[in-house]
Amino acid sequence: MVQLTFKRYEIKYLLTNEQRDRLRILMDRYMVPDEWGPSTVCNVYYDTPSRLLVRRSSEHPDYKEKVRIRSYGVAKSSDPVFVELKKKYDGVVYKRRCSMDATRAFELLAGRGDPQTQIERELDYTCRHYGGLEPAFFIAYDREAFYARDDHEFRMTFDRRVRSRLDDLCLYHTDEADQFLDDDLTLLEVKAGGAIPLWLVDFFSGEGIYKVKFSKVGMAWKHQLEAVLSKRPVATKPARHLRVNWHVSSIPAQGAAILA
Repeated sequence: MVQLTFKRYEIKYLLTNEQRDRLRILMDRYMVPDEWGPSTVCNVYYDTPSRLLVRRSSEHPDYKEKVRIRSYGVAKSSDPVFVELKKKYDGVVYKRRCSMDATRAFELLAGRGDPQTQIERELDYTCRHYGGLEPAFFIAYDREAFYARDDHEFRMTFDRRVRSRLDDLCLYHTDEADQFLDDDLTLLEVKAGGAIPLWLVDFFSGEGIYKVKFSKVGMAWKHQLEAVLSKRPVATKPARHLRVNWHVSSIPAQGAAILA
């Protein structure tokens, strides 16, 4: 059964390729690959015309929310996708999602749908609450997902080639976009309802790895702002010059905020 509601902590880390490889070897004792295997996750994030949601999120408030449509791989209009309402309060992530075909998903968030379920009505209400939301960012990444052998609620995901674009805001055509995470880095997300296992804590301690604040949509917005400020057009094709040249060893123990 596909899970539609989530309540958990989501903690992010930046790993070098070497650290990722060492962690993967250790994980073989405790974790199992997701049944769907490696996948490309495609998302269209919604926001107000003034980008209120991403601006609020960049200030790291106690409460924030996001609305997005997600597909696994490039979708066709008739393919099932997930429409998601993601909220974070006091460090806890609450996610509610529903599945429908891509055409209906875009109609729902455009205010032209006919909400049938409780979650669909919540999504419809959220869009109306902000006076209407519009597609704002396309974000894709290549993901490997794992869950614990003794606890399917404990998950770890590795995201690489994190990329975004600001036009062609649909899930139908291509997943190519501007890459903004260095090829030498992997974004690890640890998703847990409670404490992190001791074996993982020991690994982070031994490697000198600390949690970071990393918002994919926040980085896409930052790219947009930089393009406007520099008075250059925003690239819509893969660009190898957009690189986040950070290394995990340079991140302080208190964590690092990617958004200034």
